[in-house]
Amino acid sequence: MNAKLFQLWCLMSVAILLLCLSLVIGFIVIKGAPTLGLSLYFGDTPMLEAILGLAPIWDGIWPACIGTISVVLGAISLAIVPGIATGIWLTYAKASIFKQALELSVVILAGVPSILMGLFGFTLIVLLRNTIAPSANSSLLLSSLCLAMLIIPYLSVTTRTALQALPKSLSICASALGMTPWQQQRYVLLPQAKKGIVSGVMLSIGRAAEDTAVIMLTGAVANAGLPGGIFERYEALPFTIFYFSSQYQSQTELNMAFGAALSLLCFTTIIFSSASAMARR
Repeated sequence: MNAKLFQLWCLMSVAILLLCLSLVIGFIVIKGAPTLGLSLYFGDTPMLEAILGLAPIWDGIWPACIGTISVVLGAISLAIVPGIATGIWLTYAKASIFKQALELSVVILAGVPSILMGLFGFTLIVLLRNTIAPSANSSLLLSSLCLAMLIIPYLSVTTRTALQALPKSLSICASALGMTPWQQQRYVLLPQAKKGIVSGVMLSIGRAAEDTAVIMLTGAVANAGLPGGIFERYEALPFTIFYFSSQYQSQTELNMAFGAALSLLCFTTIIFSSASAMARR
């Protein structure tokens, strides 16, 4: 009887989750789908001129799309090497006080709220401006750096999990063939764990793309246009959604917020679906 009640409780929990997810996604699709079109992305600017940056875009979200892609690429470029390397080291390093401290640091960093990471970036700029770099300002590079610190724990944990899931027989066979520990990791273990590591990278990209608290304190603004460089401010889809939904002056601006939300939802869905497909292969 208890087992049946537990199964019924699990089934109801799954049903409630699916219902909530369907309501949220359905609401965004119903509100955002009618706005999809060239005017949503480019406004009154000709598409080719907008893509090439030959004309400013005042009523479209194309600069926010490019800004989001730029800041995500910057974040993953800064985080991928230290994140994966940390995961590898934590997997194969011998037990020590330093290893325990690093494991605790990764856990704490993973639990830091994103708004605190954004506040750290803002404080860093203020410190630089008052000391060695008076012209320092919030920028695309600062946002990428703070997002990188936010996703390094994800990369580290997924890499470590992927390596720990490999059978012990792989290491034993590699050792029997005379491989050194470095050769085992380079030619046997890392290639076998590649799918899990790549899935972690994709999930980290999705995590960086959807964050708003960090970028709104470190460089994202409204109507900045296409990113002019890593030291310039920029637009991003999460901030655009926040800005238009909280300060809209007309129904058109509110519709743009729904269109941007649907665009961001499609972007993250593609990333997470790709990660899921890689994990199943």
